[in-house]
Amino acid sequence: MRSTLTSPFGRKVRMAIEILGLEDRVLVVAADTRDEADTLRVQNPLGKMPCLILDDETAVYDSRVIIEFLDNWSGKKVLIPRDTDARARVLTRATLADGIADAALLMVYEGRFRSSEQVSEVWLAHQRGKVERALCAIEKDLPDPQQTEISAISLACALGYLDWRKPVEWRNQHPILVDWLDRFEASEPAFKHTERPQEVI
Repeated sequence: MRSTLTSPFGRKVRMAIEILGLEDRVLVVAADTRDEADTLRVQNPLGKMPCLILDDETAVYDSRVIIEFLDNWSGKKVLIPRDTDARARVLTRATLADGIADAALLMVYEGRFRSSEQVSEVWLAHQRGKVERALCAIEKDLPDPQQTEISAISLACALGYLDWRKPVEWRNQHPILVDWLDRFEASEPAFKHTERPQEVI
């Protein structure tokens, strides 16, 4: 799999790999989305990670698709419900959590790829609004913190990214989510195991 230790979407998949017991079957290879020579751009024309490369060189992306593939490939089928209604609810909640991480990434990139004179406060406010609305919505329909499934993984990784990059202050405004994350971390060791090493920035 092509990813980095800093991507919240890559972390989702790395968590799934551990939960499903696939550490010995899936190799994580570093990718650089900014390097035009990186083969990631061939493997995924969008140049985005994570990207899972199968034995026959078939590429599978994005994180949600990869997790569903691994869930089935492992034979465990525990991360995404099979029931149609439950599946739709969980995947919708996972999409909302992914949207938090995506908007946070765009806020971080605004400061990383633009000079201070070019940074758009309008754009940052637009992305911040997405994060804040999504946090309010998802805390009304939280996954069980003691049952690891794709929406719980997605939410935990999104909140972990907010804690690290701090594009918005969320903890003071959302104590329910703080409590949920603490309970999830206590229940799911893979969350701690996939945390970015302190020396990685």
